[in-house]
Amino acid sequence: MSVVQFTQVLSRGCGMDIHKKVVVATVQGEGICKETRSFDTFTRSLTQLREWLVSLGITHVAMESTGVYWKPIYNVFEGFIPHIWIVNARHIKNVPGHKTDKNDSEWICQLLMAGLLKPSFIPPKAQRELRDLTRYRRKLIQSVSANKNRIIRILEDGNIKLSSVLSDTSGATAVKLIDMLCDGKQITLSDIESVRHGRCQHTKEEMLEACTGCLDEHKVYMLGKIRECNASLKEDILDFDKRIKDVLSSYHDAIERMCEIPGIQNRVCEDLVAEIGLDMSKFPTSAHLCSWAGMCPGNNESAGKKKSGRTNHGDKQVKETLVEAAWAASRAKGTFFMERFNRLAPRKGSKKALIAVGHSLLKCIHYVLSTGGHYKELGDNYVPNKKEQKRKEYLKKELQKLGYSVKLSKED
Repeated sequence: MSVVQFTQVLSRGCGMDIHKKVVVATVQGEGICKETRSFDTFTRSLTQLREWLVSLGITHVAMESTGVYWKPIYNVFEGFIPHIWIVNARHIKNVPGHKTDKNDSEWICQLLMAGLLKPSFIPPKAQRELRDLTRYRRKLIQSVSANKNRIIRILEDGNIKLSSVLSDTSGATAVKLIDMLCDGKQITLSDIESVRHGRCQHTKEEMLEACTGCLDEHKVYMLGKIRECNASLKEDILDFDKRIKDVLSSYHDAIERMCEIPGIQNRVCEDLVAEIGLDMSKFPTSAHLCSWAGMCPGNNESAGKKKSGRTNHGDKQVKETLVEAAWAASRAKGTFFMERFNRLAPRKGSKKALIAVGHSLLKCIHYVLSTGGHYKELGDNYVPNKKEQKRKEYLKKELQKLGYSVKLSKED
């Protein structure tokens, strides 16, 4: 089989095929012989690999974004190799049937030298550390929600039907009743009266009936342990909140401007800053940012026909956070986002409408961070008024084509 040759655009580079226990590196370029070596993934071996590359004057290194295996190499190389490229594995697949570690590293090196690779966005170390904090905090919050669901499941198992009479089983009324049940107390009508919120739809007699069940010692023990776990998790979340606020204290102005956007609250804002950063020079336009985050349709066109353009995977954390913010923005009365959601949801479904609202939110965030400006609310009449104006202009032009002189005036 003939060897594929590409035009070389880089002077010296290295392609790496990385695994859990071994790294295979191929170097190539002007003034050096093409060579392939294998190294362990321990720090000492990676340091030897780095020194070898530095001695050869390697300026560019490319590797697949394989799990977390690229991170130890990146940590050792950072600050020593000018350009470290982490590349999407889908973009560098080799010919089937010829896959070996050596061949893969040579292929990656060949694509790198030809300028055919596109590096992934790897944020600075400070932002990566902030990501660790916000992502772990998100996991803790999810664990608290999971424990609340476990409590409801145990209560259902004990014939306690709180979820049938209360719409929010994590609200103030439900929490107080659950605390009484977990303490082994027999709920009475006076207890219901003392904790019942005035807006509860069900009567106190119905709530008392729902709280009457058979919680044995085992279920009370389980409920107690889950409550202790949740209390510990909430303390950890508060610690992470404080740590994240300390890290972001110098960016107070940018965060305040982001929080002016409907649906963007403090935690959502902190999560987004950790994922996309505050430096928008990496994303020249809002379209670049939305594409990277997976919040816009992809391109799938053949023979002039546009096929399914579903969104790509993008950044999972950004997508989750934006969808969460989109739910809040879609309920903000009198806003452009609420009108956009209500207009798209009946036609596209709520899930696709949320992606569209999240896309609009991300465009606003890019504008705020890239220009230093403030969010300006367009209002829920922006799109209808715009459509009305376009329709008037269209009908006016059509009449003018037929030879009529048109003057528009509104009736009183």
